[in-house]
Amino acid sequence: MPADPVAIARDLLRCPSVTPAEGGALSFLEGVLKKAGFTVHRMTFSEPGAEDVENFYARIGTQAPHLTFAGHTDVVPTGDEKAWTHPPFAGAIDNGQLYGRGAVDMKGGIACCVAAALDHLAANGGKPKGSISFLITGDEESIAVNGTPKLLAWAAEHGEKFDHCILGEPSNQDELGDTIKIGRRGSLNGTLIVTGKSGHVAYPQRADNPVRGIVTLINALQSEPLDNGSATFQPSNLEFTTIDVGNKTVNLIPDEARARFNIRFNDCHTLESLKALLEQRAAKASGGKIKFAFKFEPSNAGVFVTKPGPFTELVSNAVAEVTGRKPELSTTGGTSDARFITHYCPVVEFGLVGQTMHAIDERVPIADLRALTTIYRKIIDKYFG
Repeated sequence: MPADPVAIARDLLRCPSVTPAEGGALSFLEGVLKKAGFTVHRMTFSEPGAEDVENFYARIGTQAPHLTFAGHTDVVPTGDEKAWTHPPFAGAIDNGQLYGRGAVDMKGGIACCVAAALDHLAANGGKPKGSISFLITGDEESIAVNGTPKLLAWAAEHGEKFDHCILGEPSNQDELGDTIKIGRRGSLNGTLIVTGKSGHVAYPQRADNPVRGIVTLINALQSEPLDNGSATFQPSNLEFTTIDVGNKTVNLIPDEARARFNIRFNDCHTLESLKALLEQRAAKASGGKIKFAFKFEPSNAGVFVTKPGPFTELVSNAVAEVTGRKPELSTTGGTSDARFITHYCPVVEFGLVGQTMHAIDERVPIADLRALTTIYRKIIDKYFG
């Protein structure tokens, strides 16, 4: 009998693995893959100031080519459980839909690639013509410090070399087969700080209101585009998300104003060149009269792109054969663990439709789980064919 992605997904959904809790999800995968002949390693990584995270690596085969599937079993919190049609960790099936936190992002995708790998092995004497592996982490939904970056470093230290990777994040926009992600913009968080001089509002000449300065700089930073996009990426965008002075007194001019922002940037910039650009624009707008500083948060979210080629064509053809749709090769959306994997091998993202991810009543059509498993199976067959 072929492996059942629905049953695998239900068992994974019943594991309450809210970041960084393992919740039984890795233990379940270990049992399934060991039974199929995979060698499984589980390791916990630590970092001062961050929670410990358990991770998982499983491989079958010792030769090249080596195809790895990557993903995460951790999920975001459920929100108000009473608002769910079905309990978020029940794995309930209703009207052709599988409900549960992580159904789309991304336990459903993991279930499909596991089922596809098991089916391929069963049809080929239990061994691939190369190697198949799984890189599974437990903190993708958090700060991604003790997960994929360290798991990849561990693999490299142990002589593991990957030729290509498929990350099963929910890449599709509206229907299965419409989008393959081949890249992601980078992300940079920061705070603009303007320093003034406090004083009574009735005597503004004795004070220096930082609110005036921060409004001027915000306008200057947003009035001109960061770039016009590139051949593979949409334009970068800077969005201010808070403006704070911490002032509870209406007749007091504050001495400091802060504005937090996020930038999603393309391959026209690096993290360092982007910081320099902001400093230049703010300095020009200040005219030497506004005291300002930027405080940038540490970022491991750089921009990357996997250039179209034989591997992306193989994946695209497999998707088209199953769905009848030629998927768009896209670089839109937020960050993912692909930003780490790209330093080790070419990576593409293809998974389920992302419309209900992180939402109340997160769910996936049973038909999509079966179709995605068929797509992954075709990819594996073509890859080793």
